[in-house]
Amino acid sequence: MFTSQPLTIRHSEMKDAPDLIALDELVWNERTAPASLSWKSRGEFLRNSPPGSQLVAIEQGVLCGYVGFRSPTLLASNRHVLEINIAVHPDYHRKGIGTALMNSMKDIAAAEGIRKLSLRVLSCNTEALMFYEKCGFAIEGRLHEEFYIAGQFVDDVLMAYFLK
Repeated sequence: MFTSQPLTIRHSEMKDAPDLIALDELVWNERTAPASLSWKSRGEFLRNSPPGSQLVAIEQGVLCGYVGFRSPTLLASNRHVLEINIAVHPDYHRKGIGTALMNSMKDIAAAEGIRKLSLRVLSCNTEALMFYEKCGFAIEGRLHEEFYIAGQFVDDVLMAYFLK
């Protein structure tokens, strides 16, 4: 886990935008997402991911990961669910940062009365699938051949974690 410096996890702030944009562009590619992610502007990023809509992990002053969260719909009947997405800089993989982010997300969601965390992951992203299962997420469904990426059809796997 963390041996050198303590990890700080906090809600995102306006000042984090450049680091979050750079992390998105590094992490989201054809192996991890239906399409590469490249924000046209800081404004576009902030409209999609306003400050406070992510938990960020900071180690030794470096933003090394985040978990984003949002309500999947505007319906009152769906307010007990948060849809999440997580990204950790490749240099920080296998250091417990993703797990720490997930645990913090679960704690905050539970404190706010959220009952379910949901996410989507590509079937070809086997590392992410194993990570989510390790974090207690279970497969709820699969959209077969939902995407055509790099010359092959890829399933979109729907996963969920139910908070107690």
